[in-house]
Amino acid sequence: MLSKFRYVSLIPLQVKISLRVERTAIIPFMNKPISAAPRALNLAREVLNIEAAAVHALSTRLDETFLHALNVILRCEGRVIVSGMGKSGHIARKIAATMSSTGTPAYFVHPGEASHGDLGMITSADVIIALSYSGESQELVAIVPAIKRQGAKLISMTGNPASTLAKVSDVHLNAAVDKEACPMGLAPTTSTTAALALGDALAMALLDAKGFGVEDFARSHPGGNLGRRLLTHVSDIMRIGERLPMVREHAMLGDAILEISKKGVGMTAIVDAEQHVLGIYTDGDLRRTLAKKLDFNATPVRDVMSANPRCIGPDSLAAEAVQLMEQYNISQMLVVDEQNRLVGALNMHDLLHAKVI
Repeated sequence: MLSKFRYVSLIPLQVKISLRVERTAIIPFMNKPISAAPRALNLAREVLNIEAAAVHALSTRLDETFLHALNVILRCEGRVIVSGMGKSGHIARKIAATMSSTGTPAYFVHPGEASHGDLGMITSADVIIALSYSGESQELVAIVPAIKRQGAKLISMTGNPASTLAKVSDVHLNAAVDKEACPMGLAPTTSTTAALALGDALAMALLDAKGFGVEDFARSHPGGNLGRRLLTHVSDIMRIGERLPMVREHAMLGDAILEISKKGVGMTAIVDAEQHVLGIYTDGDLRRTLAKKLDFNATPVRDVMSANPRCIGPDSLAAEAVQLMEQYNISQMLVVDEQNRLVGALNMHDLLHAKVI
C-alpha cells in the first residue's frame, strides 16, 4: 500500500508529464509563419476549376445506369439508407438530408456502427446507397454480406468500377474524377464534390419523378422562414369581423376617416348592401383629399374613393400578397371571395407580424 507521502508526490509528477506532452505535441507546420501569398488566389481558382470540370465530366457520363438507380429507389417500399466512411460519410449524411427534405425518406447509417448492431435498422424493403471512392472501404465491404442476406437493394457510388463494392452492387454509379484538387493529391476534394453533385442529381430526379412541389417542400420545412412563406395563407393573417374596416357607399367622407382611425389598417373598404367591394379609401387618398379642401361631412366617400382596388383571395399565399404590394407600391389590400364580397383586409404590418417578410 502506498504511503501518504508517496501518493502526494505523484501529483506534481503527473502535472509535469502532462505539461511536457502539451508543449511537444505541436504539429510541425504550426511553427511556420503563415501569410496569404498572392499565389493563394491562383490556387483557389485552380481548385474551383478542377472541381467544376469534374462535375461537368460527370454529367456527360450519365447513362441508363443512372435511370436504373433512380427506378430502384422509386420502387423502394422502405427507406433509403445512405452510408459512407470518413469524408464520404459526411457527403452521405448530406445526401440523406437532401433526399429526406425533397420527398424521399432517407437516413444515414455509419458503416462502423452498422457492424455493431445498427444493421438491425435495415429491412428487405430498403435501398442502401454506399459511398466509397476507392470502393474498398473495409467498414462498408464488411456489411455487404449482411445487406445481401437481408434482401435490401445496394447502390454503390465509387470511383472504381472494378472495386469490390462496385462488383457486388445491384447498381453502380461511376463517380470517378481525373484528379483531386488538393495540391498534394491526398485530401478528398474533387472526389467528394463529384459524389455530392451526383447525390444531388439523384435527389432532384426523384423529386421530379414524384411530383414533389412547393407545398410539399414547405411541409418538410415548417420551422424556418421558407416554411412560413410557403405555408401561410392570406386567410391565416387577414383581419376579419370587428377588425375589418368598411363603410357603405352612401357614407360621408368624415365617416370613412373615422373608420380608418378606429380600425388602424390605414384604409377602409367601400361596399354595397351585400358587401361587394366598390372601392377603397386609404391614408394616401386622405392626403390628396385635404389639398382639395372638401367638406368632410358633405362629401360622399364614393366621390373620392379609388374604384376597382387591388384585391386578393383568402386562399392565396401570403407571399403572393407581398409580391402584389411590392409590384403596385401599396401597403394595404382587401380580401374578397369569388363574388367580390369583402371577407378580410391586411396591410404590410400584418405580413411583418406573421414573419412572412
